[in-house]
Amino acid sequence: QVQLVESGGGLVQAGGSLRLSCAASGSTSSTNVMGWFRQAPGKERESVATIAWSGGSTGYSDSVKGRFTISRDNAKNTVSLQMNSLKPEDTAVYYCAARRPFRTTWDYWGQGTQVTVSS
Repeated sequence: QVQLVESGGGLVQAGGSLRLSCAASGSTSSTNVMGWFRQAPGKERESVATIAWSGGSTGYSDSVKGRFTISRDNAKNTVSLQMNSLKPEDTAVYYCAARRPFRTTWDYWGQGTQVTVSS
């Protein structure tokens, strides 16, 4: 099992920045990809960014590309999401997730952290 705990959410004005962190514990070596997702009220959960533990290859949704940066610290088992130039449409609950090799669905989820961007 893998436990994921997010932190760093809050309220920020449009154009501002926030940094989210995800602390992973447990059998983290069983996972190879970490991701950040978000879900706004009345909308489906969507992928924001992903990163591989090994090699650090990253992927971003078009809506955040150029504004958000995902990074990982293998020694600390943490994954971060630096969010710059925030927009009101970035308002959502942000979730950290982990996936095991050769899986098409995400295996572990955090409890989520609220990000609210005011206009």
